[in-house]
Amino acid sequence: MSDPRLQRRLGTSAAVFIGLGSMMGAGVFAVFQPAAQVAGAGLLIGLVIAAVVACCNAMSSAQLAAQLPSAGGTYLYGRELIGPWWGFAAGWSFVVGKTASAAAMAVAFAAYAAPAEWSRPVAALAVALVVVTNCLGVTRTATATRVIVVAVLLVLAVVVGSGVIGPDAGSTGVASLGFDASPLAVLQSAGLLFFAFAGYARIATLGEEVRDPAKTIPRAIGIAFVVAVVVYVAVAVVSLLTLGADGLASSTRPLAAVVEVNGWPWAAALVRLGAAAACLGALLAVFAGIGRTAFAMARTGDLPRVLDAVHPRFATPYRAELLVGAVVVVLVLLVDLRSAIGFSSFGVLLYYVVANVAAFRQTRERRRYPRAVSAFGAVGCVVLMFTLPPTSVLVGSVVVLVGFAGRAVALRQAQ
Repeated sequence: MSDPRLQRRLGTSAAVFIGLGSMMGAGVFAVFQPAAQVAGAGLLIGLVIAAVVACCNAMSSAQLAAQLPSAGGTYLYGRELIGPWWGFAAGWSFVVGKTASAAAMAVAFAAYAAPAEWSRPVAALAVALVVVTNCLGVTRTATATRVIVVAVLLVLAVVVGSGVIGPDAGSTGVASLGFDASPLAVLQSAGLLFFAFAGYARIATLGEEVRDPAKTIPRAIGIAFVVAVVVYVAVAVVSLLTLGADGLASSTRPLAAVVEVNGWPWAAALVRLGAAAACLGALLAVFAGIGRTAFAMARTGDLPRVLDAVHPRFATPYRAELLVGAVVVVLVLLVDLRSAIGFSSFGVLLYYVVANVAAFRQTRERRRYPRAVSAFGAVGCVVLMFTLPPTSVLVGSVVVLVGFAGRAVALRQAQ
């Protein structure tokens, strides 16, 4: 099939929920613990830094998506506005980083939903079910994500409510707060917390399936981002005031611990169920983005063209979805994924460096925001990239270079 196209089936509401499904995932239930381990109560400052950088990225992504509303997100923007190598860097970083992220989300889901001895088989089964759902159509993905996001937001409302009106609210934690983290520690926490903000990119990768994308995508990105910031700030403040910095850093299930300490032990099981649902929702949305970016890269020849196929009935990039799903299942079953979040953050931050540079290159009539926004976003991403753990930086750099080498070889052979 020549120049296969996806179908525009999504409105603003569906696009918002897909973005929220990506952000309201494993991050909000898990990311505050490692951030507290690094910076203590300084994670609140890190959260502000991550939010500011993410806001710049969201603004750049929104104006780019309005100009180039096709599948692929920043991969497409980089190719069109800067050059093929920049586009490849963005696409490769996104596909590899988010593949690792998807595996981590699947394992996190299984940790909440199954006994320890069954966690990896259950994680693999979750991946298989998500792949099937995505292959059946983006409207099914959006519908499933909408249900999960609503459930997760209700659970998070219970967590925040326990810290406001719970019988033991405010009785612990406050005295142990202290903002004595070093600037480097605060930046490291910002790099980790940025992982939780990256979901709005999924809206841009669906640009070929959104109705009236020039208006819908910027609006959906803005709404999803604002909701996520409000929720994260509320959850972070309540968690710190309830558990204290040390308690938050040492808790493996911090939000369940919050409701227990605040005198609502009945809600702990509900929070665990919400965490599992959040991870599953994020997995759905992440797979939608990975598959469509791989599809876009195959359409231009940066990945094997066999992946450049749209299902004749369901109008989805099913071959790309199936391949990514197979890789994630292998990772889930065989690989130690404890460093996956750091590696994924490196790839996502590099992806947004390209997005900001592409937005900076837009002509005056195409830009909705000052160029300073894109410049600040690019610099912020670079800074956060290189404050991540050294292993994540090293592995991420090697994988990016391997991808560049593979593309160079393929181009040479094609000549």
